[in-house]
Amino acid sequence: MTIEGPPTARQVPSERTFHGDTVTDEFAWLTAKDAPETVALLEAENAWTDQATAHLEDLRGTVFQEIRSRTQETDLSVPTRKGGFWYYTRTLEGKQYGIHCRMPVRPGETGPPAGEDRPGEQVLLDGNELAEGKDFFALGTYDVSPDGTWLAYSTDFAGDERFTLRVKNLRTGEVLADEITDAFYGSAWSADGGELFYITVDEAWRPNRVWRHTIGTTEDTLVFEETDERFWVGVELTRSENFIVIDTQSKITSEVRVIPADRPTAEPVVIAERRQGVEYSIEHHGHRFLILHNHEAEDFALASTSVDNPGEWVELIPHQPGTRLESVDAFTRHIVISLRRDGLTGLRVIADGSTAAYDMEFPEPLYSVGLSGNPEYDTSSVRISYTSLVTPESVYDVDLVTRAMTLLKRKPVLGGYDPADYEQFREWATAADGTRVPISIVARKGTERDGSAPTLLYGYGSYEHSIDPYFSIPRLSLLDRGVVFAIAHVRGGGEMGRQWYEQGKMLAKKNTFTDFVAAAEALVRSRWTTSARLVARGGSAGGLLMGAVANLAPEAFAGILAEVPFVDPLTTILDPSLPLTVTEWEEWGNPLESAEVYAYMKSYSPYENVIKQSYPRILAVTSLNDTRVLYHEPAKWVSRLRSVAPEGDYLLKTEMGAGHAGPSGRYDSWKEEAFNLAWILDVVGAA
Repeated sequence: MTIEGPPTARQVPSERTFHGDTVTDEFAWLTAKDAPETVALLEAENAWTDQATAHLEDLRGTVFQEIRSRTQETDLSVPTRKGGFWYYTRTLEGKQYGIHCRMPVRPGETGPPAGEDRPGEQVLLDGNELAEGKDFFALGTYDVSPDGTWLAYSTDFAGDERFTLRVKNLRTGEVLADEITDAFYGSAWSADGGELFYITVDEAWRPNRVWRHTIGTTEDTLVFEETDERFWVGVELTRSENFIVIDTQSKITSEVRVIPADRPTAEPVVIAERRQGVEYSIEHHGHRFLILHNHEAEDFALASTSVDNPGEWVELIPHQPGTRLESVDAFTRHIVISLRRDGLTGLRVIADGSTAAYDMEFPEPLYSVGLSGNPEYDTSSVRISYTSLVTPESVYDVDLVTRAMTLLKRKPVLGGYDPADYEQFREWATAADGTRVPISIVARKGTERDGSAPTLLYGYGSYEHSIDPYFSIPRLSLLDRGVVFAIAHVRGGGEMGRQWYEQGKMLAKKNTFTDFVAAAEALVRSRWTTSARLVARGGSAGGLLMGAVANLAPEAFAGILAEVPFVDPLTTILDPSLPLTVTEWEEWGNPLESAEVYAYMKSYSPYENVIKQSYPRILAVTSLNDTRVLYHEPAKWVSRLRSVAPEGDYLLKTEMGAGHAGPSGRYDSWKEEAFNLAWILDVVGAA
């Protein structure tokens, strides 16, 4: 049956008044998730999107097959040693999910086994078996006890990130009757494996309680509860396996407690009382706790305090403006600092008892590097992951003494992929206030700089989250059709240090949006593309960016792909009963208390600022069970776009059984990406 036109959402005026300002929201009724009328509209939108993109069906199939043909479907991760076992994950052709395994370390074996030789392999968890008969499956916690006897794992079959936690005896294969519902990510074992620490959430989906569960019983003890609604809690076991760490954080303030892992019923000890605006994290290292902190150190410094009597902080690495220290990892004889400088990630190594340090060196001008796994404490080598816009994900072992780097695996790209066929560039845009904004670019070698190349510009710009250069197999389907891919490293992210983040949040949030527009204009000015062949893409808070630039500079883009977009931020942040709202006030401001924040957020909110103008083509993708950005934000946005600017081409696609990350299986994810890429290719004229 042919549908004559896009759905028209019923308008029911609903008023809200704050700070003397009354706003009418004609689509507020869409927040009723289970209402038949809401479901009917979402399904009608899906039907319209299916019809409007039906001409792309063959292209979607082709792109899906390209992704699949380039992917080594039966594969094995590089085994990681922990105690007497090598742990790894296998994938099988035709199977959606990974299979988690281990095998014993053989006598004299110092490096991970290679190839298909896996004597004594034990399957710990098969995601395909767990997901059988389910439309959605996600694994939350996956945590083996220190002695290798127990596996704590949690599952989500709806996409709402509310997990059921179970315990498996790895010696017998028995899944215990112990079952904990509505658990959050994260867990920690006691030293003897008899106690399991886990987290639950409150009604606003805020992880606020840490519990201790005695294995084999129904006994659960509340260990810690965070009552301040701005704070989340986390729990983990230190790499040394000496301490349980309870980490409490708001967006700008931290407080850490520790419990000896061999005395799991002991009262938690506070490392340093919370001080508003002071962030810190800890890592156990012998007789001391290492403390990474921002007290009088905007880009963070490293200190230490006594394990036996936490108190005074002794400086180890002073603050160096422009070098953002992001994390610290301790091993018996070395410390490894993950840092960021000049828009690139890096790793710094310090030998125990020495003030001398060296930074690992890498050959490409643009790349992303970080530690990968490393569960063993007593080691003189570390595992790192490395990638760039042209180099597939690569796993190295690095000898911390000799500095030798050994490549263990580079993700296979089938079909004759050659990195030399592609080029990567770093360009700079100049924002309205004179700030230089970095742009990372990759293109097929020989792409003409004559303004003719179709281009996809990606952005995020919130929470100090950095979008570093990374390799993507699906992206090859764009590059090989002549599409240029670019990342705008806009303010609000962390690419250029803490100040970069501070200049793109709260009452400076609009810098994020104007930076992105400046990046788009720079791509046109430097003759990569034209606005008629430029598509913008972003998700979640990056979806807010998409909605904002659609209002701000619609003429700069031919199309906008907004994934799980946070496009009705003011309405959400005004409602403290919604998931995440109170914890977000330190990121966006509190419009309930501040008329200034209210007016500022209203001035950039995509939903609030839809006007009658010519918009680029828009595709909004969302999920019904998303607990982070609720489905009704993009549903309301598209409805208002159609109402206020009816000449535009707007599509809404809702996954009716998924969450924030979209479809869960890898083949389903590839199909989703093929849908998105086909739409992009159609918009830029490269289909």
